Amino acid sequence: MPKNIKIILNPYSNRGGAGQSVDALRAALSAADLAADIALTGKVGDGIELARQAKLEGYAVIAAAGGDGTVNEVVNGIAQATPAGERVGPLAVLPMGSGNDFSDMLDAPRDLAMAIRNIQTGRTRQIDLCLATIHEEGRDITRYFDNNMGAGFEAQVTVESRKITKLRGFAIYLWAVIRALRAYDQPQFEVAWTDKTQTVHQVNQRSLLVTLGNSRRTGGGFYMTPDAVLDDGLLDMGIARSLTTPRILALLPQVMAGSHRNHPAMRFVRCSSVCITTQAPVPVHTDGEIVSVAARAMSATVQPGRLTVIV
Repeated sequence: MPKNIKIILNPYSNRGGAGQSVDALRAALSAADLAADIALTGKVGDGIELARQAKLEGYAVIAAAGGDGTVNEVVNGIAQATPAGERVGPLAVLPMGSGNDFSDMLDAPRDLAMAIRNIQTGRTRQIDLCLATIHEEGRDITRYFDNNMGAGFEAQVTVESRKITKLRGFAIYLWAVIRALRAYDQPQFEVAWTDKTQTVHQVNQRSLLVTLGNSRRTGGGFYMTPDAVLDDGLLDMGIARSLTTPRILALLPQVMAGSHRNHPAMRFVRCSSVCITTQAPVPVHTDGEIVSVAARAMSATVQPGRLTVIV
């Protein structure tokens, strides 16, 4: 049983629902006779710094309590404090967000007591960790991601979801799609990727989006990369051609079912690295968190099996 556990909780996850669960978390820890230090985030980026400090202080387990964005910050903080080439973790996930895509794709329990018991058991799994660099005018942004990364329309949906305050859960993302249809243009994308044989491929076309999946699902219910595997050492990439609004709406149910593999507007590939440039600035997200609203270029690579997750 780990002796030192740090739980980093985002009280704003799930529109404040996570903050209302702090007492339930303490009760679950007490019932399991498990001691843990709980730290609450107060603003964007706090999770990164709290996790970085926890790793440097030698905590045996660092847990992210919140949604996919909270997990992303905690992963980035742990990774920043981990020497290059060493495994990152162990990470525990206490799903308290609105989407919880990463934890669901790990088959992690949503029940708090069961998640706490998993920490006690200490069983781990090695999954791939991905590293992205996003270029916008005047600066480069480096960010790890564990679940997925999206450029273009997918990220615009995330931008719009942050403006919605009266809905919860998957309804947020559905309404955000409708809003994004009015707010997003579809620029020219140039995409170059390296496959598992180290062969380089390239596509240059006007596109709705480019999505990179370490797992199958994002946005609480959109199976953007329906065949992605968390520990295969590769990213699944989907490139969607430019589409009219009616065709986007017609495609949406297929994406929710993960049945769009053979859609004529979609191209799916597996890659170990990818470079993307655009003729016009586009929004980019990693694990549901907006990294840039005006990216001109971005790249991503896979670090096979580098992330240790308690399951």
